[in-house]
Amino acid sequence: MAQLEINNLHVSIEGSEIIKGLSLVMRTGEIHAIMGPNGTGKSTLAYTLMGHPNYEVTAGSVTLDGEDVLAMEPNERALAGLFLAFQYPSAVPGVSIANFLRTAINSKRRALDPDDKGIALLDFRRLLIDNMNRLKVSQDFAGRYLNDGFSGGEKKRVEVLQMLTLQPRFAILDEPDSGLDIDAIKIVADGVNLMRGENFGGLIITHYQRILNYVTPDFVHVMLGGRIVASGGAELALDLEENGYEGFEERWAQKAR
Repeated sequence: MAQLEINNLHVSIEGSEIIKGLSLVMRTGEIHAIMGPNGTGKSTLAYTLMGHPNYEVTAGSVTLDGEDVLAMEPNERALAGLFLAFQYPSAVPGVSIANFLRTAINSKRRALDPDDKGIALLDFRRLLIDNMNRLKVSQDFAGRYLNDGFSGGEKKRVEVLQMLTLQPRFAILDEPDSGLDIDAIKIVADGVNLMRGENFGGLIITHYQRILNYVTPDFVHVMLGGRIVASGGAELALDLEENGYEGFEERWAQKAR
């Protein structure tokens, strides 16, 4: 069992503090959901965990099995088992999905063993087709340029396809349901459920309860003002769906009495 621990994290952007003392412990085998309104720091947390240079950590720590994540470069974090599914994935014209994923797999293998020859083309093709079939993605996707001209739903499917192919220990999904219809949300949820198990931990960042209809989280955390103000089970998501974020802290305090 691997453990990702965030302790008293403070993060600023251009001198403005966005995350103000956030603590969270995740273990493989668990699915966590962070819910909160716009501007509360959810995406800032995701980018900070993966090492985006625009986000300055001013206090606190992040460790993965005791190793200092904040001291790692972004590629080192990926090699350690962290993965980020972006809210707004970038297009990369000229690079096919198949070439991108095979290069990513081989980079990881060679970083672990410089003598590794990389995944055989036939083995990679079988792996990719299997994962595409599991996600109900057309095999034509393999030859298309990464996210170039893709719809929002197609981009999210490709992010989940990357997750299935690269098999991270911890995946952060930044608003994977943003702008998607129900069918696309179900496909994204299916990808998370396919990964679910003792060797995988997931963190779903979302505004809404709807994706949690299809991925049942073990823990739900409510984030307001740069902090996690409450943690619990599915009842938190249902409360927010019914009553919204306004007045949440007061409602939660009354229930805790």
